[in-house]
Amino acid sequence: MATPLARYAWSVLSYNVLVILWGAYVRATGSGAGCGAHWPLCNGEVIPRTTTVEMAIEFSHRASSGLALLAVIVLLFWVRRSCSAGHRARLGAASSLVFILTEAGLGAGLVLFRLVAGDESLARVLVMPLHLANTLVLLACLTLTAHWVSGGAPVSLRGRGRTAAIVVGALVALAGVGTTGAVAAIGDTLYPATSLVDGIRRDWSPTASLAIRLRILHPTLAVAAGVFLMFGLMARVRVPPGDERGQRAKHALIGLIVAQVLFGFANLWMLAPIWMQLVHLLLADLMWIALVLTGAAVLAGPEDPVRPA
Repeated sequence: MATPLARYAWSVLSYNVLVILWGAYVRATGSGAGCGAHWPLCNGEVIPRTTTVEMAIEFSHRASSGLALLAVIVLLFWVRRSCSAGHRARLGAASSLVFILTEAGLGAGLVLFRLVAGDESLARVLVMPLHLANTLVLLACLTLTAHWVSGGAPVSLRGRGRTAAIVVGALVALAGVGTTGAVAAIGDTLYPATSLVDGIRRDWSPTASLAIRLRILHPTLAVAAGVFLMFGLMARVRVPPGDERGQRAKHALIGLIVAQVLFGFANLWMLAPIWMQLVHLLLADLMWIALVLTGAAVLAGPEDPVRPA
């Protein structure tokens, strides 16, 4: 039976996924400038007295992000109270706090430097993939923390050079898909295509925006990463038979890879409506979490049980 700490850790992970999806909705609706170039205040006010739709969307994202930060702080204190010094969950929780703070800093930078809404600058094209990469690291830290406080074994690389290389390669490949997806999302938001043919024509136009010309990298890397995950990771690494969480994660990852590739092409065909962008991102986040859990299972070391709270 899961301990209260374990249930809380998985809840914090789930809540952060929802916050990430709401952040994507802010970007997709062009609401990032809803509070003006103010942070953490909204148009100079702690709680805005008059609101527009864009302001309400942006302010609600800030509020939900603030709650996510508080939830991670509580997680860190709870882990430190429940787990002995040197326990791997302490490192996971501390790392989660570090990366949710950098997540907040990157979000603040986007607002303060006006890299939101209709901004078409090179700076935005460069910062958004960095923001997404930080998000993936945050999710990985939260996932490992929840895994470890639920009794998961620590990761060990001793004598597993080939397996470790495959796992790291899979993580890098999926992170690459995610970061190029962030660029593609900007292109879809700023320069919506009128048809599939129009979108493809823009992708190859030498006069198109950089966000559009780089968009082709996302589906290309997505297919390559999917092939690597299916035939490199899945076929060559083995989850210990007794690790139920690892087995479930590996099976879920297989299904999510297939679903994501199919959904990605459907998203392209339907010209990326907002609801499909959000589902596409949700599947990507779930794939990442499943991959982290699968990697933790195949690289599991000696058991180190968690002391009950």
